[in-house]
Amino acid sequence: MSKKHPVVAVTGSSGAGTTTVKRAFEHIFFRDGIKSAVIEGDSFHSLNRVEFREAVKKAEGQGNNYFSHFGPDANDFGALESLFKTYGENGGGKKRYYIHSEEEAVFHNERLSLSVKPGEFTPWEDLEGGTDLLFYEGLHGLVVAGEHNVAQHVDLGVGVVPIVNLEWIQKIFRDNAERGYSAEATVDTIMRRMPDYINHITPQFSRTDINFQRVATVDTSNPFIARDIPTPDESFVVIRFRDPKKFNVQFPNLLAMIDGSFMSRRNTIVVPGGKMGLSMEIILQPIIEQMMDERV
Repeated sequence: MSKKHPVVAVTGSSGAGTTTVKRAFEHIFFRDGIKSAVIEGDSFHSLNRVEFREAVKKAEGQGNNYFSHFGPDANDFGALESLFKTYGENGGGKKRYYIHSEEEAVFHNERLSLSVKPGEFTPWEDLEGGTDLLFYEGLHGLVVAGEHNVAQHVDLGVGVVPIVNLEWIQKIFRDNAERGYSAEATVDTIMRRMPDYINHITPQFSRTDINFQRVATVDTSNPFIARDIPTPDESFVVIRFRDPKKFNVQFPNLLAMIDGSFMSRRNTIVVPGGKMGLSMEIILQPIIEQMMDERV
């Protein structure tokens, strides 16, 4: 951890809604003129798309039906820990990009004079110099596995974790809309990931400083037959602070600024689902500003 070169990690599983909190941070960085080194969690997978599919088939042939992107066998936790540690020490480090689409391939091929394809990685390159903080968004921002402890290098950890049925509904709809996957294929992926989800994703939410958990107020008891995603107005967001004193959280001020909010526990505030983005910015901006003020 470092006051001079802080590391901010937003972690959540696929389909959890980490994009919303990422957008909130982008607004904060823009307003405060903060220059961030942005790291995408997918770039620390250890296998490209073809290699991953081959590894899944090999694992299944050996009786292992649970090989997944959620676990250590498909990720380079050592490289991620090294990046966080190096950045905290001197503001440097290495990054690369995982190419998700043809559009991303065109952009990076022009930028680096390459010919990478979707499902592949760009080469490792140095982080841009002179950044104020490192911002990570992905699956494993606070992971601890074997000899690797990524969480120890994080200055602010944020978890985005809807109740699990809602998370599955969001993933099923996202995978269909963005990737053309059938609901059946997505359910197979959910089942394959379950052991790694339990062992490597869920424990991170006990290490985060703040969790944002969306809870639907409509029936999501069978997420596999849901016809639509519950809207923000059909939800509440439960916001839990692990240690409110760490960032001098003033609950009376939050309750006054966020209409319809209330406290459910001494370290937990609940806000209407439609106020999720606003709440994130109200809560996170003073924390980021405090971190910038403490840089030496």
